[in-house]
Amino acid sequence: MSDTRIESAVNRIETALARIAEVADNPPATAPSVSALVIKHEALREVANSTLAELDTLIDEMDQ
Repeated sequence: MSDTRIESAVNRIETALARIAEVADNPPATAPSVSALVIKHEALREVANSTLAELDTLIDEMDQ
C-alpha cells in the first residue's frame, strides 16, 4: 500500500476524531428525538461497517 493512501486514511481518522471531540466538548442545546437517533444510529453503523471493511482491505494489502 502506498504511503499516500496510508496518509489519507490517517487524515480521515484524525478528522473524524476532531469532529467527535468537538461534539463532546459542545453538545447540542436540544436533545434529538428517539426516532431521529435510531435513524442516525443505523446510518453511522453502515458507515462504520464500510470503514472497517476498507481498513481490513488496507491491512491485508499491507501484509502482502
